[in-house]
Order: sequence, then structure tokens, then C-alpha cells
Amino acid sequence: MSASKESNTIFVGKKPLTNYVLACLTLFQNGTSGITVKARGRAISKAVDVAQILTKRFASEIAVGKINIDTEQMKSTETGAMNNVSSIEIHLGK
Repeated sequence: MSASKESNTIFVGKKPLTNYVLACLTLFQNGTSGITVKARGRAISKAVDVAQILTKRFASEIAVGKINIDTEQMKSTETGAMNNVSSIEIHLGK
């Protein structure tokens, strides 16, 4: 993660929701003006929850900016076949 844009990106996965919310809050408290929350597949709903918790409960000055949705080709670990996986990027800023 050498680029500054990558260090302001939170990748949402299987950890508890509060871990991602705290990571975002920490970045904002350290002076970051904008972050990106990224997720793929089943974690998309958790990424949306993170954005909603940040904007509605914790910090009213944080707002959702741009939202990007996409489909990525991923190789299945079980079958080796290529599968389409949905992904989302939620840009949050002060």
C-alpha cells in the first residue's frame, strides 16, 4: 500500500462490523478527508451498513460521495472456473 489512495481504503470482509466502523473513524480522526469502503460478494451489505452507521450515528459531518458498482471475474478456489462477483466502492468524505 504505497499509494496514499490505497491507504485510505477499507476492504470489508468477514470481520465484525464494528472493526470496519472503527477503522474508518480512526482514519478520519487522523486527518483524512476522504476514504473508500470496498467490498465484494456477500460483504456488500456489510459495506453499506458501515457507511450508514458512519453517516447516521457517529459523525454527521461525514457524507456519502460517489458509489461505484462493478462485476469482477474471479477464479473459484473449489472448481477453478471463472465466476462473476459483484463489487461496490463507497466514497465517504467530510
